[in-house]
Amino acid sequence: MNMKNETGCEEQFRKEKAKARKLRQSQWWKNKVAEGTCHYCGGRFDPADLTLDHIVPIARGGKSTKSNAVPSCKQCNSTKKYYTPAELILRDKMGKDVTF
Repeated sequence: MNMKNETGCEEQFRKEKAKARKLRQSQWWKNKVAEGTCHYCGGRFDPADLTLDHIVPIARGGKSTKSNAVPSCKQCNSTKKYYTPAELILRDKMGKDVTF
C-alpha cells in the first residue's frame, strides 16, 4: 500500500470515529443504552457499563451508522475485537481464530 492510500485510510478511520462520537450523543443511542441489554450476550447492565460496538468494525470497512452500531458489554466488546459476527461463529465452531 502506498502512503497516499494509508493516509486516505487513516482519514476515513478518523471520520468514522468522529461520527461514532456524534452517534453516542444522539437520543437514539441514549435510548438504546437505557434499555441496558448487551446485543451479544443478552445480559443486563447499567447503561454506563455498555459501550458502542460496530457490528462490522471500522477497521474492516464498517460505518458509524445506526444500522451498524449496537450496545455491548465490555466483555463481549473485548472478545469480539475486529471480527464480524460471521467470523465469531466460525471461530467458535472451529475452535481457533479465522482469517480471511
